[in-house]
Amino acid sequence: MDISVIIPTLNAVTTLPRTLAALGDRVEIIVVDGGSSDGTPDLAAAYGARVLTSARGRGTQFAAGIAAAGHPWLLLLHADTVLSLHWRTALSVNATNAGYFRFVLDSLDPRARRLERMVAWRCRTLGLPYGDQGLLIHRDLLRAAGGMKAIPLMEDVDLVRRLGRARLVPLAADAITSASKWEQQGYACRSTRNLLCLSLWFAGVPPGKIQRIYG
Repeated sequence: MDISVIIPTLNAVTTLPRTLAALGDRVEIIVVDGGSSDGTPDLAAAYGARVLTSARGRGTQFAAGIAAAGHPWLLLLHADTVLSLHWRTALSVNATNAGYFRFVLDSLDPRARRLERMVAWRCRTLGLPYGDQGLLIHRDLLRAAGGMKAIPLMEDVDLVRRLGRARLVPLAADAITSASKWEQQGYACRSTRNLLCLSLWFAGVPPGKIQRIYG
């Protein structure tokens, strides 16, 4: 499976090295930077990634990377998400489905385990994996679903809702995500804010307004 990994970045110099190192050297890596001031583009280039720049906003940055990708399979990945060892062996998905990884936080806090179970339920029951779980999708399926919308936030929810639960497949590998936001803001506070943003999205509030709440 020939894969292009697309990673939007903004001042990600502290998290990006682990994300890139975990990918190995058998994939095309495209980092799309939204105007970092901390040396992120230079760091990404030093790891062998192809670096592009675009207007800020994850949907916009993903769209730019997708347009530049050279392979039919696309892995949409956040800059603070580290895939577990041997993640490539878990890619049991065909071109008519999209795959997502298990959500894991890099924390020993018991609250992290509870949140992971809640995310697993959300994915299984509601068909709503988020972008911090990664999304593996064939270019043809992405095109058929309407492509990646150039929106600043909620691009992940927008895309998986258009794909539909029947076309979303869990992959047997971990997407290990930084727990810093939950630890700094509090697990209950951060989770409540995420739920509020999701509710506002379904209520039709523009993504730009939701972004000011998301933080």
